[in-house]
Amino acid sequence: MRRFVITLLSVSAVAGPAAAETRYLAYDASDRITQALTRGITLEGDRGLFGAITVRSIISTSARGSADIRIGGPDGARRALPRGSTETILYTVSPEGDGRGLSRALCPGSEQAYLVLGRVRLGRPLTAQAVGRWADGTFRHCVTLSYTWRGEWAAPPAGGPNDSGAPIGR
Repeated sequence: MRRFVITLLSVSAVAGPAAAETRYLAYDASDRITQALTRGITLEGDRGLFGAITVRSIISTSARGSADIRIGGPDGARRALPRGSTETILYTVSPEGDGRGLSRALCPGSEQAYLVLGRVRLGRPLTAQAVGRWADGTFRHCVTLSYTWRGEWAAPPAGGPNDSGAPIGR
């Protein structure tokens, strides 16, 4: 039995990256605060062998711009979340390119921004917690972003204001 488990884990470790597929998941802002900051977003992510989606970038669906994010970051960002938050997957917003603008919009005055997401699932709403790290090293919660599921893109979004029919609903 032990040999079977070791073989299964070895095969899944090799097959995981090979089986990954890129997904483009679109969300609309579901409250006034989120709409003021982002309106709508598309998440570019990889779906792994067991269905988990790991986000690689955030693309604005109402204006041109995208920011790369990478999984992981300091645990202090997670500890800064408001009481009762259920989001646990920590991402670091890249400070290059449009990531800098996203960081400034979400956490004005911070040196670095982080997003803490719940599990990304097709057809489900999404909540993202923005946390910033200030020059003195403290982490502070900046804003809670709430999104409703819009659909899945067949290809990467073109990035324009007229995208009303682009996502494929699932």
